[in-house]
Amino acid sequence: MDIRYVSRNVDLSDAVKDHMEKKLGKLEKFFERILSSQVEMSFSRGMFVVEITSDVNGVVMRGEDHANDLRKAFDRSLKNIERQVKRHKEYLTDRAQMKTHDVSFEIFDAEELMGELQSPQSAEAEDIDAIVKIKRFPMRPMSAQEATMQMDLLGHSFFVFRNADEGDGINVVYRRRSGGYGLITPEI
Repeated sequence: MDIRYVSRNVDLSDAVKDHMEKKLGKLEKFFERILSSQVEMSFSRGMFVVEITSDVNGVVMRGEDHANDLRKAFDRSLKNIERQVKRHKEYLTDRAQMKTHDVSFEIFDAEELMGELQSPQSAEAEDIDAIVKIKRFPMRPMSAQEATMQMDLLGHSFFVFRNADEGDGINVVYRRRSGGYGLITPEI
């Protein structure tokens, strides 16, 4: 497994780095196909924040936590990743779960949805708020069900993906407040 460290305002000692490498190596006992991991550490407001992002055979898993001690923050983040890896492995070994997993989607018109999202209040907010972070990630083709699973594993409320069922078009799945999932497919 390839491990990359990114630290901001944190001095990473060899002992702590060895501790992290040992613990990350133990992830492979749960799932052998962990391709790479990135450990991002920062220190602000008296707390260490550790974010671990792992590529598990093309599925991105992320765990983040904070604590007064760098090792504690790392261990807690790693527990989040372990839980996700175990859950993903169970999913892969039990294909029957996909058949019993009843996912319903509603399809919306993208122009109509954008019209609802843009209001006078949001125009004022655009003047105040600026884009503060840009994320880039590989988009492999997957089904809408796989995208919802990926979204749940990451703990996000939406997920952008290339829909293999719809000719590799860019789609978005999201968690609805009333329950279930929604699927946004643009009309071109």
